[in-house]
Amino acid sequence: MIYIINESKQLIILEFMEFTLSQVASLLNGELVGEGHIKVSKLSKIEEAEPGSISFLSNKKYENFVYDTEASAIIVNKDFQFAKPVTVNLIKVKDSYTAFTLLLEEYQKKLQVPKTGIEQPSYIDDTAAIGEELYLGAFAYIGNGAKIGNHVQIHAQVYIGANVSIGDHTVIYPGVKIYDNSTIGAHCVVHSGVVLGSDGFGFAPQKDGTYKTIPQLGNVVIEDHVDIGANTVVDRATLGSTILRQGVKLDNLVQIGHNCVIGENTVIAGQSGLAGSSKLGKNCVLAGQVGLAGHLEVADRVTLAAKTGLSKSVRQPDSYKFGYVAMDHKAYLRSHAVFKNLPELSKRVQELEKKC
Repeated sequence: MIYIINESKQLIILEFMEFTLSQVASLLNGELVGEGHIKVSKLSKIEEAEPGSISFLSNKKYENFVYDTEASAIIVNKDFQFAKPVTVNLIKVKDSYTAFTLLLEEYQKKLQVPKTGIEQPSYIDDTAAIGEELYLGAFAYIGNGAKIGNHVQIHAQVYIGANVSIGDHTVIYPGVKIYDNSTIGAHCVVHSGVVLGSDGFGFAPQKDGTYKTIPQLGNVVIEDHVDIGANTVVDRATLGSTILRQGVKLDNLVQIGHNCVIGENTVIAGQSGLAGSSKLGKNCVLAGQVGLAGHLEVADRVTLAAKTGLSKSVRQPDSYKFGYVAMDHKAYLRSHAVFKNLPELSKRVQELEKKC
């Protein structure tokens, strides 16, 4: 077994993924409570951990597993308070979830060696500008005027239209369709089935009951470090751009309408949808199946709980909304408690009416 920690404390794993707890603690800038010479070679969920594995604990709900786990070590937050003594080796860090994510990244590097080269059949237009060390999968297509950065991975059956720009180190997974004039930044990940730049939902009603298509002449702009989940669609703008700012994370099956703007580091869970021209602030959280009406504005750091339907703008930062139509989270919970008791309350009212 060979393992190296370089000067920047990055773990370089060769041959087998085996390293000591002292090395892990050094990588994570953590405090080791236990035996540093013990070696681990697996990453595991805490409830399924085996000897030789390392896991993490960040949620109190899983604390009971710590007391009888077979893991060789657990990564925990420095301020985590255990209810009783712990015998397992601990690595205490500022944020255990983030620390474990770093280990997963290193493990992924071991498992997934980046592909290189251009597979055939594939097509690159003569006018396209291609960066260094491109990987292009079979049956992929790069259109005229496209600009592809360095170390880009474009997997099989990807369509890249005219004048598309893709930044360095971005990964485009199989079956993605990127329409003309779209722009994607560096270090982005676009998963299978994504469509970027399709027509926005623009139709003008006519007197005879039909609809006239409104041409969609804008584009889509994806900034750096954006992740887009499978089968998500981002529509191009009618005029101007639909924009996903730096650090945005979209789950699978998300719909982003034309001319929407998603603020930096905002995350949106699956089956959520934004109607046209909605604008989300920075660091917002949209849980599953959230829906926004068109032309709304949402302030920074707003959380919309699952299945929330938003029909009015939220201009107060740090708000937490829940329900349909959305209202203050605590007010909704109080109302819901009353709603559950309505049958009993109705019965009591009827009994009182009889006595009157």
